[in-house]
Amino acid sequence: MNATAILKERWSGMAEREKWLVAAAAAVVALALAWLVALGPALATLRTTEEQHRSLDAQLQHMLGLQAQAQALQAQPKQNRNESMRLLELSVRQRLGTTARMQAGGDRVTVTLLGTAADALSEWLTQARVNARALPSEARLVRNASGLWEGTVVLTLPPV
Repeated sequence: MNATAILKERWSGMAEREKWLVAAAAAVVALALAWLVALGPALATLRTTEEQHRSLDAQLQHMLGLQAQAQALQAQPKQNRNESMRLLELSVRQRLGTTARMQAGGDRVTVTLLGTAADALSEWLTQARVNARALPSEARLVRNASGLWEGTVVLTLPPV
C-alpha cells in the first residue's frame, strides 16, 4: 500500500471536526512557510533599500572623485627625475621648513621629520604626490609628547 492510499484511508476515517482542524493546521503551516520563505525576506529588503541606496551613492561619488583625480594625474606631462627632485625639495622647504631633512639616494628620498605638525605633514605629502609625483613607500612615524610627528618617510620618485 502506498503513502497516498494510507493518507486517503486515514482522512476518510476522521470525523468532520478533525478534518477541519487538520485543514486549519495545514493552512497555518502553509502561511508561516510562505511568510518565512517569500514575504519576510522581501519586506526586510524593502525596508533597508533606502539606506543601501544612500550608501551606494556615497561610494559612487567617492569613486568618481578618485577617478577624476587619477585622470588629472595621468593627464599631467611627464617630468624627469631632476624636476621631481627640485619640486620635492621645494615642497619640503615650503611645507615642513626646519622640521625636516631630506636625503636622496637613487630613486628613493628619505625625509627625516623632527617635530612636524600633522597638518603640515598632510599638506606636504599631498604636494609631494601631486607636484613631484613622489609616492610614499615607507613611513616610520611616532607622535611625541607635544603631539608633533617624528620619524622618517621614504618616498619613491617616478621612473625615468
